[in-house]
Amino acid sequence: MIDIEKIRKDPDPYRKAILTKRVPLDLNELIATDGERRTVKVEVDRLREQRNRLTEQIAANPSDRELKIAEARQIGEQLTAVERDLQTIELQWIRLMALVPSIPHDDVPEGQTDEDNLELRKEGSPTTKDFVLKDHLELVMLHRMAEFEGAREIAGSRAYALIADGALLELAVLRMALDIVLAKGFIPVAPPLLVRENAMFGTGYFPLGEENAYELERDKLFLTGTSEVGVVAMNKNRTFALDDLPVRFAGISTCFRREAGAAGRDTKGLYRVHQFQKIEQVIFCEDDPAESERLHYELLQNAEHILQALELPYRVVAVCTGDMGLGQVRKHDIETWMPGRAAYGETHSCSTFHDFQSRRLNIRYRGEKEKRFVHTLNNTAIATPRILIALLENHQLEDGSIYIPVQLRPYFQGRAVVKLHEDRRK
Repeated sequence: MIDIEKIRKDPDPYRKAILTKRVPLDLNELIATDGERRTVKVEVDRLREQRNRLTEQIAANPSDRELKIAEARQIGEQLTAVERDLQTIELQWIRLMALVPSIPHDDVPEGQTDEDNLELRKEGSPTTKDFVLKDHLELVMLHRMAEFEGAREIAGSRAYALIADGALLELAVLRMALDIVLAKGFIPVAPPLLVRENAMFGTGYFPLGEENAYELERDKLFLTGTSEVGVVAMNKNRTFALDDLPVRFAGISTCFRREAGAAGRDTKGLYRVHQFQKIEQVIFCEDDPAESERLHYELLQNAEHILQALELPYRVVAVCTGDMGLGQVRKHDIETWMPGRAAYGETHSCSTFHDFQSRRLNIRYRGEKEKRFVHTLNNTAIATPRILIALLENHQLEDGSIYIPVQLRPYFQGRAVVKLHEDRRK
Protein backbone atom coordinates (compact mmCIF):
# COMPACT_ATOMS: atom_id res chain seq x y z
CA MET A 1 0.00 0.00 0.00
CA ILE A 2 0.97 3.66 -0.25
CA ASP A 3 3.41 4.88 2.43
CA ILE A 4 1.19 6.41 5.13
CA GLU A 5 3.96 8.87 6.05
CA LYS A 6 3.69 10.46 2.61
CA ILE A 7 -0.06 10.90 3.06
CA ARG A 8 0.40 12.43 6.51
CA LYS A 9 3.03 14.90 5.32
CA ASP A 10 1.34 15.96 2.08
CA PRO A 11 -2.23 14.72 1.58
CA ASP A 12 -3.22 17.11 -1.22
CA PRO A 13 -1.65 15.18 -4.15
CA TYR A 14 -3.47 12.05 -2.98
CA ARG A 15 -6.67 14.01 -2.60
CA LYS A 16 -6.35 15.09 -6.23
CA ALA A 17 -5.47 11.56 -7.39
CA ILE A 18 -8.59 10.21 -5.66
CA LEU A 19 -10.68 12.82 -7.47
CA THR A 20 -9.17 12.45 -10.94
CA LYS A 21 -8.99 8.65 -10.82
CA ARG A 22 -12.57 8.54 -9.54
CA VAL A 23 -11.72 6.37 -6.54
CA PRO A 24 -14.52 5.84 -3.96
CA LEU A 25 -12.49 7.05 -0.98
CA ASP A 26 -12.92 9.88 1.51
CA LEU A 27 -9.36 10.88 2.42
CA ASN A 28 -10.60 12.87 5.42
CA GLU A 29 -12.04 9.64 6.82
CA LEU A 30 -8.72 7.89 6.32
CA ILE A 31 -6.77 10.71 7.99
CA ALA A 32 -9.18 10.72 10.93
CA THR A 33 -9.01 6.92 11.23
CA ASP A 34 -5.21 7.08 11.07
CA GLY A 35 -5.15 9.64 13.89
CA GLU A 36 -7.50 7.52 16.01
CA ARG A 37 -5.39 4.44 15.31
CA ARG A 38 -2.23 6.18 16.50
CA THR A 39 -3.94 7.48 19.65
CA VAL A 40 -5.33 4.06 20.58
CA LYS A 41 -1.97 2.40 19.90
CA VAL A 42 -0.36 4.80 22.38
CA GLU A 43 -2.96 3.78 24.96
CA VAL A 44 -2.38 0.07 24.26
CA ASP A 45 1.36 0.53 24.70
CA ARG A 46 0.81 2.48 27.96
CA LEU A 47 -1.41 -0.23 29.43
CA ARG A 48 0.98 -2.99 28.37
CA GLU A 49 3.86 -1.14 30.00
CA GLN A 50 1.85 -0.72 33.23
CA ARG A 51 0.92 -4.40 33.30
CA ASN A 52 4.49 -5.50 32.67
CA ARG A 53 5.81 -3.19 35.40
CA LEU A 54 3.34 -4.64 37.90
CA THR A 55 4.28 -8.18 36.89
CA GLU A 56 7.94 -7.39 37.53
CA GLN A 57 7.12 -5.81 40.91
CA ILE A 58 5.10 -8.86 42.00
CA ALA A 59 8.00 -11.14 41.09
CA ALA A 60 10.62 -8.94 42.77
CA ASN A 61 8.69 -8.05 45.94
CA PRO A 62 5.96 -10.36 47.29
CA SER A 63 4.60 -7.65 49.64
CA ASP A 64 1.19 -6.34 48.67
CA ARG A 65 1.03 -9.25 46.25
CA GLU A 66 -2.76 -9.61 46.26
CA LEU A 67 -3.30 -5.89 45.81
CA LYS A 68 -0.89 -5.73 42.91
CA ILE A 69 -2.43 -8.85 41.30
CA ALA A 70 -5.86 -7.23 41.51
CA GLU A 71 -4.47 -4.03 39.98
CA ALA A 72 -2.78 -6.02 37.20
CA ARG A 73 -6.04 -7.86 36.51
CA GLN A 74 -7.92 -4.57 36.24
CA ILE A 75 -5.32 -3.21 33.81
CA GLY A 76 -5.52 -6.45 31.80
CA GLU A 77 -9.28 -6.04 31.43
CA GLN A 78 -8.80 -2.45 30.24
CA LEU A 79 -6.10 -3.62 27.85
CA THR A 80 -8.34 -6.31 26.36
CA ALA A 81 -11.06 -3.76 25.66
CA VAL A 82 -8.67 -1.24 24.13
CA GLU A 83 -6.96 -3.95 22.02
CA ARG A 84 -10.39 -4.93 20.72
CA ASP A 85 -11.04 -1.30 19.77
CA LEU A 86 -7.64 -1.12 18.09
CA GLN A 87 -8.34 -4.25 16.07
CA THR A 88 -11.60 -2.73 14.77
CA ILE A 89 -9.86 0.53 13.91
CA GLU A 90 -6.95 -1.34 12.24
CA LEU A 91 -9.36 -3.21 9.96
CA GLN A 92 -11.03 0.03 8.94
CA TRP A 93 -7.62 1.66 8.40
CA ILE A 94 -6.46 -1.20 6.18
CA ARG A 95 -9.70 -1.08 4.16
CA LEU A 96 -9.27 2.64 3.53
CA MET A 97 -5.53 2.43 2.86
CA ALA A 98 -6.16 -0.24 0.21
CA LEU A 99 -8.08 2.36 -1.80
CA VAL A 100 -5.39 5.06 -1.83
CA PRO A 101 -4.23 5.43 -5.45
CA SER A 102 -0.80 6.16 -6.83
CA ILE A 103 -0.31 9.76 -7.91
CA PRO A 104 -0.40 10.06 -11.72
CA HIS A 105 2.69 11.49 -13.38
CA ASP A 106 2.48 15.15 -14.38
CA ASP A 107 2.29 14.24 -18.08
CA VAL A 108 -0.86 12.12 -17.64
CA PRO A 109 -3.88 13.91 -19.19
CA GLU A 110 -6.84 14.52 -16.92
CA GLY A 111 -10.18 13.07 -18.00
CA GLN A 112 -13.11 10.89 -17.03
CA THR A 113 -13.29 8.03 -19.55
CA ASP A 114 -11.40 6.50 -22.47
CA GLU A 115 -12.97 9.17 -24.68
CA ASP A 116 -10.65 11.64 -22.94
CA ASN A 117 -7.48 9.68 -23.77
CA LEU A 118 -4.98 11.72 -25.76
CA GLU A 119 -3.79 10.51 -29.15
CA LEU A 120 -0.01 10.92 -29.39
CA ARG A 121 0.74 9.55 -32.85
CA LYS A 122 -0.39 7.23 -35.61
CA GLU A 123 1.74 4.66 -37.39
CA GLY A 124 0.47 3.63 -40.81
CA SER A 125 -2.83 4.64 -42.37
CA PRO A 126 -6.23 3.00 -41.92
CA THR A 127 -6.62 0.26 -44.51
CA THR A 128 -8.56 1.07 -47.64
CA LYS A 129 -9.34 -1.33 -50.50
CA ASP A 130 -11.08 -1.00 -53.84
CA PHE A 131 -13.57 -3.68 -52.81
CA VAL A 132 -16.11 -4.07 -50.02
CA LEU A 133 -14.32 -5.19 -46.85
CA LYS A 134 -15.62 -8.08 -44.79
CA ASP A 135 -15.49 -7.94 -41.00
CA HIS A 136 -13.59 -10.55 -38.99
CA LEU A 137 -16.70 -12.54 -38.18
CA GLU A 138 -17.46 -13.01 -41.88
CA LEU A 139 -13.85 -13.94 -42.56
CA VAL A 140 -13.50 -16.53 -39.79
CA MET A 141 -16.76 -18.16 -40.82
CA LEU A 142 -15.75 -18.06 -44.48
CA HIS A 143 -12.48 -19.83 -43.67
CA ARG A 144 -13.97 -22.05 -40.94
CA MET A 145 -11.46 -20.63 -38.47
CA ALA A 146 -13.83 -20.50 -35.52
CA GLU A 147 -16.79 -22.27 -33.96
CA PHE A 148 -19.26 -20.18 -31.99
CA GLU A 149 -22.52 -22.09 -31.64
CA GLY A 150 -21.01 -25.28 -30.23
CA ALA A 151 -18.69 -23.34 -27.93
CA ARG A 152 -21.54 -21.24 -26.54
CA GLU A 153 -23.70 -24.31 -26.10
CA ILE A 154 -21.21 -25.68 -23.60
CA ALA A 155 -19.66 -22.46 -22.20
CA GLY A 156 -22.25 -19.70 -22.50
CA SER A 157 -22.12 -16.21 -23.97
CA ARG A 158 -18.89 -14.82 -25.42
CA ALA A 159 -17.46 -18.33 -25.77
CA TYR A 160 -15.67 -19.37 -28.94
CA ALA A 161 -13.29 -22.01 -30.26
CA LEU A 162 -10.57 -21.36 -32.80
CA ILE A 163 -10.18 -24.25 -35.21
CA ALA A 164 -8.02 -25.20 -38.20
CA ASP A 165 -6.19 -22.13 -39.57
CA GLY A 166 -7.72 -20.00 -36.81
CA ALA A 167 -5.92 -22.02 -34.13
CA LEU A 168 -2.70 -22.10 -36.15
CA LEU A 169 -2.82 -18.35 -36.72
CA GLU A 170 -3.27 -17.69 -33.01
CA LEU A 171 -0.29 -19.88 -32.14
CA ALA A 172 1.76 -18.20 -34.85
CA VAL A 173 1.27 -14.64 -33.57
CA LEU A 174 1.86 -15.75 -29.96
CA ARG A 175 5.11 -17.48 -30.83
CA MET A 176 6.34 -14.66 -33.04
CA ALA A 177 5.70 -12.10 -30.29
CA LEU A 178 7.37 -14.32 -27.71
CA ASP A 179 10.48 -14.74 -29.86
CA ILE A 180 10.71 -10.98 -30.39
CA VAL A 181 10.72 -10.23 -26.64
CA LEU A 182 12.99 -13.20 -25.83
CA ALA A 183 15.54 -11.69 -28.21
CA LYS A 184 15.38 -8.55 -26.06
CA GLY A 185 16.36 -10.40 -22.88
CA PHE A 186 12.99 -11.38 -21.43
CA ILE A 187 12.74 -14.58 -19.37
CA PRO A 188 9.75 -16.77 -20.30
CA VAL A 189 7.43 -17.65 -17.42
CA ALA A 190 4.26 -19.75 -17.48
CA PRO A 191 2.83 -18.72 -14.06
CA PRO A 192 -0.12 -20.12 -12.10
CA LEU A 193 -3.49 -19.13 -13.53
CA LEU A 194 -5.33 -19.84 -10.27
CA VAL A 195 -4.17 -17.60 -7.44
CA ARG A 196 -5.14 -16.65 -3.92
CA GLU A 197 -6.74 -13.36 -3.02
CA ASN A 198 -3.46 -11.92 -1.73
CA ALA A 199 -1.98 -12.16 -5.25
CA MET A 200 -4.93 -10.21 -6.70
CA PHE A 201 -4.65 -7.63 -3.92
CA GLY A 202 -0.87 -7.43 -4.16
CA THR A 203 -0.93 -6.61 -7.86
CA GLY A 204 -3.69 -4.04 -7.42
CA TYR A 205 -6.58 -5.89 -9.07
CA PHE A 206 -8.39 -6.00 -5.72
CA PRO A 207 -10.12 -4.02 -4.37
CA LEU A 208 -12.36 -2.49 -7.09
CA GLY A 209 -11.77 -5.26 -9.65
CA GLU A 210 -13.59 -8.15 -8.01
CA GLU A 211 -16.56 -8.07 -10.37
CA ASN A 212 -14.35 -8.90 -13.35
CA ALA A 213 -12.60 -11.89 -11.75
CA TYR A 214 -13.82 -15.47 -11.85
CA GLU A 215 -13.80 -16.92 -8.33
CA LEU A 216 -13.61 -20.56 -7.30
CA GLU A 217 -15.36 -19.97 -4.01
CA ARG A 218 -14.90 -23.49 -2.66
CA ASP A 219 -11.13 -23.32 -3.11
CA LYS A 220 -10.78 -19.59 -2.36
CA LEU A 221 -8.93 -19.09 -5.63
CA PHE A 222 -9.31 -16.70 -8.56
CA LEU A 223 -8.63 -17.08 -12.29
CA THR A 224 -6.25 -14.37 -13.42
CA GLY A 225 -7.02 -11.87 -16.16
CA THR A 226 -3.34 -11.48 -17.04
CA SER A 227 -0.12 -13.38 -16.38
CA GLU A 228 1.15 -10.18 -14.73
CA VAL A 229 -0.63 -11.30 -11.54
CA GLY A 230 1.22 -14.60 -11.28
CA VAL A 231 4.57 -13.30 -12.54
CA VAL A 232 4.67 -10.38 -10.11
CA ALA A 233 3.06 -12.06 -7.09
CA MET A 234 5.23 -15.19 -7.19
CA ASN A 235 8.13 -12.87 -6.27
CA LYS A 236 6.44 -11.89 -3.01
CA ASN A 237 8.94 -11.29 -0.16
CA ARG A 238 11.86 -11.60 -2.60
CA THR A 239 14.93 -9.37 -2.44
CA PHE A 240 16.89 -8.84 -5.66
CA ALA A 241 20.50 -7.80 -5.94
CA LEU A 242 20.88 -4.34 -7.45
CA ASP A 243 23.16 -5.76 -10.16
CA ASP A 244 20.35 -8.11 -11.27
CA LEU A 245 18.03 -5.21 -12.12
CA PRO A 246 16.25 -4.58 -14.34
CA VAL A 247 14.86 -8.09 -14.67
CA ARG A 248 12.52 -8.76 -17.58
CA PHE A 249 9.85 -11.48 -17.67
CA ALA A 250 7.58 -12.65 -20.48
CA GLY A 251 4.43 -14.13 -18.97
CA ILE A 252 2.67 -16.76 -21.08
CA SER A 253 -0.88 -17.63 -20.14
CA THR A 254 -4.51 -18.12 -20.87
CA CYS A 255 -6.45 -15.26 -19.29
CA PHE A 256 -10.00 -14.97 -17.96
CA ARG A 257 -12.21 -11.91 -17.46
CA ARG A 258 -15.91 -11.70 -16.77
CA GLU A 259 -16.31 -8.42 -18.70
CA ALA A 260 -18.89 -7.50 -16.08
CA GLY A 261 -18.93 -3.84 -17.09
CA ALA A 262 -19.48 -4.62 -20.76
CA ALA A 263 -22.93 -6.22 -20.73
CA GLY A 264 -24.45 -6.13 -24.19
CA ARG A 265 -21.32 -4.69 -25.83
CA ASP A 266 -19.38 -6.49 -28.60
CA THR A 267 -21.21 -9.76 -28.02
CA LYS A 268 -20.54 -11.03 -31.54
CA GLY A 269 -17.20 -12.24 -32.78
CA LEU A 270 -13.84 -12.14 -31.04
CA TYR A 271 -13.47 -8.60 -29.71
CA ARG A 272 -14.71 -8.97 -26.12
CA VAL A 273 -14.46 -12.54 -24.84
CA HIS A 274 -14.12 -14.24 -21.47
CA GLN A 275 -11.06 -16.36 -22.33
CA PHE A 276 -8.02 -15.31 -24.32
CA GLN A 277 -4.27 -15.90 -24.72
CA LYS A 278 -1.58 -13.38 -23.97
CA ILE A 279 2.15 -12.79 -23.83
CA GLU A 280 2.76 -10.14 -21.17
CA GLN A 281 5.95 -8.16 -20.62
CA VAL A 282 6.81 -7.51 -16.96
CA ILE A 283 9.81 -5.59 -15.63
CA PHE A 284 11.24 -5.08 -12.12
CA CYS A 285 13.69 -2.19 -11.82
CA GLU A 286 15.31 -0.03 -9.17
CA ASP A 287 13.49 2.72 -7.30
CA ASP A 288 14.30 5.45 -9.80
CA PRO A 289 11.48 7.30 -11.62
CA ALA A 290 13.79 8.17 -14.52
CA GLU A 291 14.79 4.52 -14.98
CA SER A 292 11.22 3.24 -14.81
CA GLU A 293 10.16 5.91 -17.31
CA ARG A 294 12.90 4.78 -19.71
CA LEU A 295 11.79 1.18 -19.36
CA HIS A 296 8.13 2.14 -19.84
CA TYR A 297 8.94 3.45 -23.30
CA GLU A 298 11.10 0.41 -23.98
CA LEU A 299 8.07 -1.81 -23.31
CA LEU A 300 5.94 0.38 -25.54
CA GLN A 301 8.52 0.16 -28.32
CA ASN A 302 8.58 -3.64 -28.05
CA ALA A 303 4.82 -3.79 -28.61
CA GLU A 304 5.10 -1.44 -31.57
CA HIS A 305 7.84 -3.65 -33.01
CA ILE A 306 5.43 -6.59 -32.93
CA LEU A 307 2.63 -4.63 -34.62
CA GLN A 308 5.04 -3.43 -37.28
CA ALA A 309 6.10 -7.04 -37.88
CA LEU A 310 2.41 -7.84 -38.38
CA GLU A 311 2.19 -4.90 -40.82
CA LEU A 312 -0.75 -3.35 -39.00
CA PRO A 313 -1.70 0.34 -38.70
CA TYR A 314 -2.06 1.57 -35.13
CA ARG A 315 -2.04 4.60 -32.88
CA VAL A 316 -0.58 5.30 -29.43
CA VAL A 317 -2.69 7.11 -26.83
CA ALA A 318 -1.88 8.52 -23.40
CA VAL A 319 -4.50 7.17 -21.00
CA CYS A 320 -6.25 9.81 -18.91
CA THR A 321 -6.55 9.77 -15.13
CA GLY A 322 -10.15 8.57 -15.08
CA ASP A 323 -9.32 5.57 -17.26
CA MET A 324 -6.31 4.48 -15.18
CA GLY A 325 -6.20 1.82 -12.51
CA LEU A 326 -5.61 2.37 -8.82
CA GLY A 327 -1.88 1.75 -8.88
CA GLN A 328 -0.85 3.11 -12.27
CA VAL A 329 1.42 6.15 -12.42
CA ARG A 330 1.62 6.30 -16.21
CA LYS A 331 -0.31 4.36 -18.84
CA HIS A 332 -0.35 4.18 -22.62
CA ASP A 333 -2.64 2.12 -24.82
CA ILE A 334 -1.94 0.99 -28.35
CA GLU A 335 -5.03 0.80 -30.51
CA THR A 336 -4.89 -1.12 -33.78
CA TRP A 337 -7.02 -0.23 -36.81
CA MET A 338 -9.97 -2.58 -37.30
CA PRO A 339 -11.80 -1.96 -40.60
CA GLY A 340 -14.88 -3.88 -39.51
CA ARG A 341 -15.37 -1.42 -36.65
CA ALA A 342 -14.20 1.54 -38.77
CA ALA A 343 -12.20 2.47 -35.69
CA TYR A 344 -9.08 1.77 -33.69
CA GLY A 345 -9.50 -0.94 -31.03
CA GLU A 346 -7.35 -1.36 -27.93
CA THR A 347 -4.87 -4.23 -28.31
CA HIS A 348 -2.04 -3.31 -25.91
CA SER A 349 -1.80 -1.59 -22.55
CA CYS A 350 1.48 -0.33 -21.02
CA SER A 351 1.61 0.61 -17.33
CA THR A 352 4.11 1.90 -14.77
CA PHE A 353 3.34 1.33 -11.07
CA HIS A 354 6.44 2.63 -9.28
CA ASP A 355 6.40 0.85 -5.86
CA PHE A 356 2.61 0.37 -5.60
CA GLN A 357 2.71 -3.40 -6.22
CA SER A 358 6.06 -4.05 -4.58
CA ARG A 359 4.96 -2.47 -1.29
CA ARG A 360 1.91 -4.69 -1.18
CA LEU A 361 3.98 -7.80 -1.97
CA ASN A 362 7.22 -6.80 -0.21
CA ILE A 363 9.43 -7.13 -3.30
CA ARG A 364 12.72 -5.35 -2.69
CA TYR A 365 16.30 -5.00 -3.84
CA ARG A 366 19.49 -4.28 -1.94
CA GLY A 367 20.37 -0.68 -2.62
CA GLU A 368 23.72 0.90 -1.84
CA LYS A 369 22.69 1.73 1.75
CA GLU A 370 19.44 -0.12 2.43
CA LYS A 371 16.77 -2.38 1.01
CA ARG A 372 14.33 -0.57 -1.25
CA PHE A 373 11.11 -1.48 -3.01
CA VAL A 374 11.43 -2.25 -6.72
CA HIS A 375 9.43 -0.45 -9.37
CA THR A 376 7.18 -2.66 -11.51
CA LEU A 377 6.00 -2.19 -15.09
CA ASN A 378 4.05 -4.26 -17.59
CA ASN A 379 2.83 -4.16 -21.17
CA THR A 380 1.06 -6.50 -23.54
CA ALA A 381 3.34 -8.11 -26.12
CA ILE A 382 0.37 -9.71 -27.89
CA ALA A 383 -3.17 -10.74 -26.94
CA THR A 384 -5.36 -13.03 -28.97
CA PRO A 385 -7.93 -13.45 -30.35
CA ARG A 386 -8.43 -9.66 -30.46
CA ILE A 387 -5.30 -9.07 -32.55
CA LEU A 388 -6.65 -11.62 -35.05
CA ILE A 389 -9.49 -9.19 -35.81
CA ALA A 390 -7.01 -6.60 -37.05
CA LEU A 391 -4.87 -9.19 -38.78
CA LEU A 392 -7.74 -10.72 -40.76
CA GLU A 393 -9.57 -7.50 -41.59
CA ASN A 394 -6.52 -5.47 -42.66
CA HIS A 395 -4.93 -8.26 -44.68
CA GLN A 396 -7.96 -9.64 -46.52
CA LEU A 397 -7.78 -9.92 -50.29
CA GLU A 398 -10.56 -9.35 -52.78
CA ASP A 399 -11.36 -13.05 -53.17
CA GLY A 400 -11.61 -13.51 -49.38
CA SER A 401 -8.11 -14.96 -48.96
CA ILE A 402 -5.85 -13.60 -46.19
CA TYR A 403 -2.36 -12.20 -46.77
CA ILE A 404 0.18 -13.39 -44.17
CA PRO A 405 2.84 -10.80 -43.20
CA VAL A 406 6.39 -11.78 -44.12
CA GLN A 407 7.72 -12.03 -40.54
CA LEU A 408 4.77 -14.18 -39.47
CA ARG A 409 5.19 -16.78 -42.23
CA PRO A 410 7.91 -18.90 -40.55
CA TYR A 411 5.45 -19.45 -37.67
CA PHE A 412 2.57 -20.28 -40.03
CA GLN A 413 3.98 -23.22 -41.95
CA GLY A 414 5.78 -20.83 -44.33
CA ARG A 415 2.47 -19.89 -45.96
CA ALA A 416 2.09 -16.48 -47.60
CA VAL A 417 -1.69 -16.61 -47.95
CA VAL A 418 -4.63 -18.31 -46.28
CA LYS A 419 -6.45 -19.35 -49.40
CA LEU A 420 -10.17 -19.69 -49.68
CA HIS A 421 -11.25 -23.26 -50.34
CA GLU A 422 -13.06 -23.86 -53.60
CA ASP A 423 -16.31 -24.87 -51.91
CA ARG A 424 -16.32 -21.55 -50.02
CA ARG A 425 -15.93 -19.39 -53.13
CA LYS A 426 -19.45 -20.17 -54.29
